[in-house]
Amino acid sequence: MAKIVECVPNFSEGRRPEVIDAIVKAMTAVPGCNLLDKEMDHDHNRAVVTVAGEPGPVKEGVFQGIKKATELIDLNNHEGEHPRMGATDVVPFVPISGIKMEECVQLAKELGERMAKELEIPVYLYDRAAQRPERENLANIRKGEFEGIRDDIAENPEREPDFGEKRVHPTAGCTAVGARMILVAFNVNLTTSDVKVAKKIARAIRGKTGGFAFVRGLGFEIKERNMAQVSMNLINYKKSPMHRAMEFIRREAARYGVGILESEIVGLVPQEALVKAADYYLQLFPEFKTDQIIENRLQSIKSEPGCSLAPFLDEVASKKPAPGGGSVSAGAGATGAALVAMHCNLTIPKRRFADVKEELKVVRSQAEQLRADLTDLITTDAEAFDKMMAAMKMDSEDPTRGEAMEAATKNGIEVPLTTLKNCVETLRIAQDVLEKGNPNSLSDGGCGCLNALAGAKGAYYNVLINLPGLEDKEWGAAKKKEADELLDEAKKLAQQAEDKVLGELTKEL
Repeated sequence: MAKIVECVPNFSEGRRPEVIDAIVKAMTAVPGCNLLDKEMDHDHNRAVVTVAGEPGPVKEGVFQGIKKATELIDLNNHEGEHPRMGATDVVPFVPISGIKMEECVQLAKELGERMAKELEIPVYLYDRAAQRPERENLANIRKGEFEGIRDDIAENPEREPDFGEKRVHPTAGCTAVGARMILVAFNVNLTTSDVKVAKKIARAIRGKTGGFAFVRGLGFEIKERNMAQVSMNLINYKKSPMHRAMEFIRREAARYGVGILESEIVGLVPQEALVKAADYYLQLFPEFKTDQIIENRLQSIKSEPGCSLAPFLDEVASKKPAPGGGSVSAGAGATGAALVAMHCNLTIPKRRFADVKEELKVVRSQAEQLRADLTDLITTDAEAFDKMMAAMKMDSEDPTRGEAMEAATKNGIEVPLTTLKNCVETLRIAQDVLEKGNPNSLSDGGCGCLNALAGAKGAYYNVLINLPGLEDKEWGAAKKKEADELLDEAKKLAQQAEDKVLGELTKEL
């Protein structure tokens, strides 16, 4: 499974479409940084852009967008309803699939450090990336906005940025970069232009001032439409859902003789959040399930076992050289680890295996991690091949070509070697499951070991094919020795597994 991360940079510009278009163009010019959504708000004078993809391209694309925003946005000439402290105001990384929060935190740190060095923009780490407890809440960082931070940053230790000098960029200000879970930006427009009412309601609903723990809210005047707005971020839409916020605002507004005109969602929203709202207002019984949505049911058909591998196999069978044997070897290893996890799952719930339950829970966790790592290596191996091809295509007169070739070749060895290590580890943990697990799933565990062995052998071949291209023969010899030892161990473990499985399956025949 590829690692997919979402990033939602907020830019302090909502009135000049050409500026945001230029920023988005700079971001998406990076291959793999994919635009999901773009929202502009005239009154707030703010744009919210959502991109997603694998971590490297997204981080690079967002940096290029920030660089362009630094060129085009001058906070000295900016005004709007929404609080702001930077041309690029806030940049959160959000884990979507195959990626952990810790990795998003690391992305935030790497981006922040680069912004400070190359763009001279001071950066504050917030939310899950925060280095200080008080900076988990973005509002604490943004207090005083651009002008206040500009006047205070040099003298106040509490304003010292996590990256960069103690001075704001003269036009681009400073930026908060962080990592968080998916949030819902949810605004409720009132049937009044009295912003005092909106501010009172916002104070009542936000967690910081005694409201819902996972709601951050502000009251604004929407001058263009002559109305007041309660603007919210639901930072945990499961614990503070939209319908609960909506009904609270409805009751609070009624106290002031005010109603709700409409609501809006800014940017993207998880399907689950809408389903929960529909479930509440329609009073469905029993609870509505997402698989009742026809599009979801159709999608599940597409993902039935036997179909999900088809796109990958089409790629393998094509005339392109990658993904090739290295990726397939990683896939075989991932399948092996998945079957080991399956054997555990078919054992752990059974009462008669209560004495090994906790032990196999540990093994299951190890198997799932190996499956994830090996799945990632499917893509990593193809990328390693592409890097080798890119180095080979460099101009023969380029003095850096030799160094690039050597680095790419070493990477082309390290990647399958990692696959080999993970396949061996899969075989290691499988032994206990074959011995202690549910005998009714013995064939599944045995197939897992066969797949892990195939993955190990294939990875070994891919180590060997790249060794002759090395200049550093001593390094290559060490890697071959390591690969030889790992393959020997894989063969021994696989043989033990085969003896166990065939011994049990044939003893009554």
